[in-house]
Amino acid sequence: MTPSPETLAAFEDVMLRYLPDVTRYARSLAGPGADADDLVQETYLDAWRGRGTFDASRDARKWLFAICRHAFIKRYRKAHREVAVGDTPELESYATAVGHAAAVRDGSAARLDGMDLGPAINKAMASIPAAFREVVALVDVGGSDYADAAQALGIPVGTVRSRLFRGRRLLQEQLLDYARDAGFVAPQAQEIR
Repeated sequence: MTPSPETLAAFEDVMLRYLPDVTRYARSLAGPGADADDLVQETYLDAWRGRGTFDASRDARKWLFAICRHAFIKRYRKAHREVAVGDTPELESYATAVGHAAAVRDGSAARLDGMDLGPAINKAMASIPAAFREVVALVDVGGSDYADAAQALGIPVGTVRSRLFRGRRLLQEQLLDYARDAGFVAPQAQEIR
């Protein structure tokens, strides 16, 4: 059955309302540039193809995020093999605490507060493994809670927490390296690490 012009117009209105959110989410998954733009285009093409399955009473933003995530995974699996994710919470906690303490001690944490970190964050997000990047993107960029992220990813809530913690730590390391490369950390502090 072909949808009426009014139904199509309402569908397009709802979908276009979330274009900035989907674009931000796609960039957090694929990095800035053409890959993210292609991912957004693929998301909306898949949404259009699946418009018959869309339920207007449900959250359109979550539906588009799920489509975007599935498109990203499909592309990623073609290009890479799966990333094995290990859980060592004690070591991860220790590494995060040591990294943060060193940044506070050497003053780089205070200097980072005044910097425009957009490009550095985009680069750091692109450098972390996809298993962590997608959780960080859903929770920190997309604003999903742990339960929604777990449902979207098809993993337990505990795994979301673990991957989010580790993903944030990897981002922290990348941003501290950025600060060091930019000359915001004293030479003696670099030797401590």
